[in-house]
Amino acid sequence: MSELTGLYALWYREVKVFLRERSRIISSVVNPLIWLVAFGGGLGSAISFGGTGYQTFIFPGVLMMTVLFTSIFFGLYIVWDKKLDFFKEVMVAPLSRTTLFVGKMLGGCTDALIQGSILLVLGIFFGIQYTVYAVVILVLFLLFVAIGITSIGLAIGSQMSSFEGFGLIQSFVVMPLFFLSGALYPLSGLPDWLMIVVRANPLTYIVDGMRGALLGIYNFPLVEDVVVSLAFVAVMVGVGTLAFKRMSAT
Repeated sequence: MSELTGLYALWYREVKVFLRERSRIISSVVNPLIWLVAFGGGLGSAISFGGTGYQTFIFPGVLMMTVLFTSIFFGLYIVWDKKLDFFKEVMVAPLSRTTLFVGKMLGGCTDALIQGSILLVLGIFFGIQYTVYAVVILVLFLLFVAIGITSIGLAIGSQMSSFEGFGLIQSFVVMPLFFLSGALYPLSGLPDWLMIVVRANPLTYIVDGMRGALLGIYNFPLVEDVVVSLAFVAVMVGVGTLAFKRMSAT
């Protein structure tokens, strides 16, 4: 088996499993819709930002959240594969650990981007107006989120042997990343100490790039958003690859 063939097989398996589990697709779409309708619609009836309704303002953040949660939970399937001894069969195949990681990561990214794309389409019904430029930038930054967070999820899952352990650690990772990204609030007027924390969060730049492309509201130059996001992706892929090299099959 060549590395390329093995890579494709791993990717295809993950996508096939995802498409067969319709409940995952439905739940991943329903949750962000609840945020947009209940949170965005409720709070949005009282506030706006520069003439932009709150529901529209948080749409890029909710879009990022959809991909974020889908991507991080993909690492849970590594633990599940270990429980089923599926991963033992994969690890004895003549494939490098790097290929195993990349194949799983690409599968997770594809799943996350499918769900993100569904929400992009549903955004039309919430009054979101797209341009070709906005769609390209949105998809680009969604790809950054998918690659980076899937890598984190796989890195965590590769070192875990129980579902409970994975759930505990991912909560400590995901919640701060999401709530300190500016996904639900503007960055202007934040206390200095909080702004330092927010600026240290790579997802802040991803949300900023998405919101800027969609609404024209930038806190940082687009080039800075892209550079920081690429650095985040590179580091997380490196961490995930290293974690897979140190992973045991049980």
